[in-house]
Amino acid sequence: MSDPTATIDAVRDHWVARIAPVWAKPYLRMARLDRPIGWWLLLWPCWWSAALAAIAGGLPWPNPWHLLLFLIGAVAMRGAGCVWNDIVDRDIDARVERTRLRPIPSGQVGVREAAAFMAGLCLIGLLVLLQFNAFAVAVGFGSVAIVLVYPLMKRVTWWPQLVLGLAFNWGAFMGWAAAFGSLDLAPVLLYLSGIAWTIGYDTIYAHQDIEDDVLVGVHSTARLFGSRTREMLALFYAVATILFGLAIAAADGGLPAFLGLALGAVHLAWQVATFRYDDPARCLTLFRANRDYGWIVFAGLVADAALRVF
Repeated sequence: MSDPTATIDAVRDHWVARIAPVWAKPYLRMARLDRPIGWWLLLWPCWWSAALAAIAGGLPWPNPWHLLLFLIGAVAMRGAGCVWNDIVDRDIDARVERTRLRPIPSGQVGVREAAAFMAGLCLIGLLVLLQFNAFAVAVGFGSVAIVLVYPLMKRVTWWPQLVLGLAFNWGAFMGWAAAFGSLDLAPVLLYLSGIAWTIGYDTIYAHQDIEDDVLVGVHSTARLFGSRTREMLALFYAVATILFGLAIAAADGGLPAFLGLALGAVHLAWQVATFRYDDPARCLTLFRANRDYGWIVFAGLVADAALRVF
C-alpha cells in the first residue's frame, strides 16, 4: 500500500514505510533514510580517497575500519544536513510539489523537534569523527561552515550546485587525512573532480523542480543551463574524469584504477546521452545512477591496491 505522507521521490517499499514505527517515520524521512542515494553520494569521495591512500601507501586494500566509520558518518551527517536544509527551506518546500509533503512543511514535525533530531545526528557524526587522528578531526571540522550556508545559496546565486559540491566532496580530504595525517596533491585533485561531478549530477536532480523553482524564485544550474544542460553535463563530467585521472596519477595508481575510471566515464557518457531536461522521472533515474558510477570507480581503485601485493 502506498504511503500518502511519503515524498514523490522516496524509494517505494522502503523499510521506513514498511516497518518503522509510525512516530519515527517523519524523523527518518527528514534524515532521508528512505532515499539512500544521498548518503551514497556523500560516502563515495571518502571511500575513493581511502582507496587512493591505500594505493599510495602500498597497502592491499583501504582500511576497513575507516570505511565503516565513513559509512556511519555519511548516513548520520547526510541526515543532519537534510534536516538543516528542511528547517531553512520549510517555506519554499511548502510551495514545491515534490517537497510539500516533507515532515516540516506538512506539519508532521515542528522546527524545535527537528533541531533536536539534527543535534542527535550531529553527535553521532562527531563521535565518528573523533575516532580518527587529530589532523583528520581538524579537517573534518573545516566543512561545517559550507554545510551551514549551503541551503541559503539557492536564494543568492545561480550556482548552489557548486556549493553543494564543496560540501559533499569534503570526504576526498578525509580518507587521505585519516590514513596519513596529512594532505597531498592527490586528495586535492580528487576534491576538485568531485565538485565537477556533483555539479553534473545535481543539475540533473534540479531539473525535477525547474518549473516550481521559477515560480518561487529559486536559483539553480538547471535553470541557468536550461536547454543547454546536456552540453554542460558533458563538460563537467569530462572535467571530473580528467581531474580524477590526475588524482590517480598523483597517487601512483596503475592500470586497474585507470580502467575503472574509464568504465566510469562510459557510465557518465550514458547519463549525458540519455538525459532529457523536460522529463523529471528520467532525471531522478539518472541522478540515482551515480551510485553505480561510484561503485565502478571504487572497484577499480580497490583492484589496483589489491593487485600490487602479487
